[in-house]
Amino acid sequence: MSTFDNPFDPERRLSRGCVCGRHRSQAEHDEDARRQLHCTPAEQSVASEEKRYQGVVASAVMRAVFPQDRARRTFLKSVGASTALAALSQLFPLDTATEVFAQAGTPEKKDLKVGFIPITCATPIIMAHPMGFYSKHGLNVEVIKTAGWAVIRDKTLNKEYDAAHMLSPMPLAITLGAGSNPIPYTMPAVENINGQAITLAVKHKDKNDAKLWKGFKFAVPFDYSMHNYLLRYYVAEHGLDPDTDIQIRAVPPPEMVANLRADNIDGFLGPDPFNQRAVYDGVGFIHILSKELWEGHPCCAFAASKEFVTTMPNSYAALLKSIIDATAFAHKAENRKEIAAAIAPANYLNQPETVLEQILTGTYADGLGNVKRDPNRIDFDPFPWQSFAIWILTQMKRWGQIKGEVDYKAVAEQVYLATDTAKLMKEVGLAAPTTSSKSFKVMGKEFDPQKPDEYLRSFGIKRV
Repeated sequence: MSTFDNPFDPERRLSRGCVCGRHRSQAEHDEDARRQLHCTPAEQSVASEEKRYQGVVASAVMRAVFPQDRARRTFLKSVGASTALAALSQLFPLDTATEVFAQAGTPEKKDLKVGFIPITCATPIIMAHPMGFYSKHGLNVEVIKTAGWAVIRDKTLNKEYDAAHMLSPMPLAITLGAGSNPIPYTMPAVENINGQAITLAVKHKDKNDAKLWKGFKFAVPFDYSMHNYLLRYYVAEHGLDPDTDIQIRAVPPPEMVANLRADNIDGFLGPDPFNQRAVYDGVGFIHILSKELWEGHPCCAFAASKEFVTTMPNSYAALLKSIIDATAFAHKAENRKEIAAAIAPANYLNQPETVLEQILTGTYADGLGNVKRDPNRIDFDPFPWQSFAIWILTQMKRWGQIKGEVDYKAVAEQVYLATDTAKLMKEVGLAAPTTSSKSFKVMGKEFDPQKPDEYLRSFGIKRV
């Protein structure tokens, strides 16, 4: 069925009966959402988008002319849809109105550059290019492989990139001026949840207990990363001080396996595909998946400056909608092998397809002789829960990255744009949360976003 009501169908009511307001019932909404998500981007053409605009305008005009639905239906049955359309066109310039309506959402800038790090966390941003999600929403996006997170940050701040794949703590840090000058930044979408692991060198197969890691050298992708905070959390829960009992250094993800092979590090908490690549190359084993520390934790994100969001609202909306659309496609288990093939080439992840399939499908070798199955090893959910931001801020403060009083809720609301994401999720037929915050557990410990300072005080090992 059409996404919008047909105002010239005498058998169809124009009342709104679903959550997005485009369908007669919630059942029709759900069926259309399923159909949309199983269409390839190429099938969802510009022509269909034009029909949607026509439907919006015609529905609005018919509602104005016939406030009572019964009168509209009687009129259509008596004269027919073609005659009704011709008569309406005499009174109201439908073609002009449709064109104006369509242009109202036209991106101010269609040619955009988006930087990414070649890791599976960036899957929606990357796959949206070869699989046509950007073009579906009227954009010509160049996705640019970038060497490291500091480079991503600097190129975005210098406006070489319009937006970027970032670690979910980075927009918070940039906004607060931690590690850089304070510049208002936003994170309107989470790229992935879960999808990380602690990987150790094969020589440490007999040291699978974190209490034995004193003196170990670990790599994380960046100081302002979930990897850094989760590694610190994990070792501290095992009685080690991450600043004195182990060493933690920032290493770009593509260099992690080489550093493990060269014995420069004992392990890393890093993103895939490099955990699985260490197993594939025979130099490491997977000690624990990050989802076992915190099921459903955020990792990477789609981020953009506040300036881009406010000065190019249509480009921003189209870009965000493209990524939400791609994220919804990536969430479906049946699409994962197709995605692995799309993002494996050299200009994207440059990895063996079999490595990516193990990660994305969740059936993988752990490097200890076992084949494990966990379909949620990595998953994709775009909603930027503001309670995620509050937890991250508590850890930034715990380890001395930010000092003084922090208005956790205000910063979270400023950076994690939950309202924007919820609105656009509905537009592509997805169910959006009705609240922006939720409680969760990290290593079995409940986090209440309403009590961040109390949570922070509860830790024995900390810098504050």
